[in-house]
Amino acid sequence: MARQIFVTEIDRDRLQKLINKDKEFSPGKEDYLRNLEQELDRAQVVTSAEIPQDTITMNSKVLLKELDSGEEMIYTLVYPDDADLTNDKISVLAPVGTAILGLREGDIIDWKVPDGLVKLEVKKILYQPEAAGKLESKSNNR
Repeated sequence: MARQIFVTEIDRDRLQKLINKDKEFSPGKEDYLRNLEQELDRAQVVTSAEIPQDTITMNSKVLLKELDSGEEMIYTLVYPDDADLTNDKISVLAPVGTAILGLREGDIIDWKVPDGLVKLEVKKILYQPEAAGKLESKSNNR
């Protein structure tokens, strides 16, 4: 059974707009968009005030640990236009970005890489906008 994930209403609405826009204007991204849409469809959608503080939302900074190697990495989950791997900002459309959206501390996922499968654990949410009081209303939508 798939793990339960949480997404804020604001993130869901923004991501749905992104999916709808990119379907029209970005040929070649269909698989990424479909994967993101599937994640959104199965997510429990809550308000920004209701999102658990240990949940990865958009613009969250997270500490991930690769369980086989013990390697730890820190990423910020961002919208595609803000992605910048040199600054550890990973797009929600990247496979690992889609996979971690809505996860909580302690969750473990299997991430498909060219060499096979990697197990990643969400060790810690270092920053979550909602927990930091950056609550947005639907009227502030992008």
